[in-house]
Amino acid sequence: MELYVISGRSGSGKSSALHVMEDLGYYCVDNLPIALLPALVEEIKQASQSYSKVAVGIDARNLSSSNLASFSSTKRQISTLGVELSIIFLDANEPTLIRRFSETKRKHPMSSKELSLSEAVELEKKLLEPILEVANLVIDTSKLTIHDLRDQIRDAVSKDNSDSATHIILQSFGFKHGIPLDSDFIYDIRCLPNPHWIPELRTLTGQDQAVIDFLGEQAMVKSMYQSLFTFLKDWIPKFEENNRSHMTISIGCTGGQHRSVYMVEKLWKTLSENHPHLKKRHRELS
Repeated sequence: MELYVISGRSGSGKSSALHVMEDLGYYCVDNLPIALLPALVEEIKQASQSYSKVAVGIDARNLSSSNLASFSSTKRQISTLGVELSIIFLDANEPTLIRRFSETKRKHPMSSKELSLSEAVELEKKLLEPILEVANLVIDTSKLTIHDLRDQIRDAVSKDNSDSATHIILQSFGFKHGIPLDSDFIYDIRCLPNPHWIPELRTLTGQDQAVIDFLGEQAMVKSMYQSLFTFLKDWIPKFEENNRSHMTISIGCTGGQHRSVYMVEKLWKTLSENHPHLKKRHRELS
């Protein structure tokens, strides 16, 4: 039996994620009280042939905040039933969440006469921390389109169904657009020479040959690459040995257009030889 919990803050895309899971053949239940999750697992195990793949939406609409606080114990209880629970947690930065609710005119489930929208967003974040702490995968949807989110959900689920190798993403980003919330490691390479200040390179990206040639000639860039390559080459296998299912490594420059893109491309090319599940993503370019 495959069991996923889809959780996250309101406005982060949980409903869309559940729709993707449904399209992938999962039996989906939204807004299930956590206290009922073990009972649902017991019931489904008795009808495993009919419901071999299940996805459950759990969020701050739960009837009791104490259920959210004790989520880790609920997870252990399900483990004793012989079912492995995987948790996908969706999140977005607060300005994005507030903008989404403002644009759609929807009421935030935590808002009230006493709580403003921004206060409700912050309260929900605190309530969901027990689930976030034990999540197998965190997806930052701040910059994702619905198609990007579908691709990431499909990639995560198909990986979990294929083999036990760690699913690793190398991601470039720009600090001026915000730090990716789904990062396990963040490297700041803003100290490197910036092609932005060279007029003929300004409109190009780290995937263009002119930028590649410029950065490839810089001693600081070569040194930074070697340091990152050595660390990742030595330590990615350690995380894989620890049964880490997903890992996101983010490399940032100022705008996410030149230096970080170049570094991700170069690291991906060399590291993917020994890590075939390694993927690359350029947040600002997409």
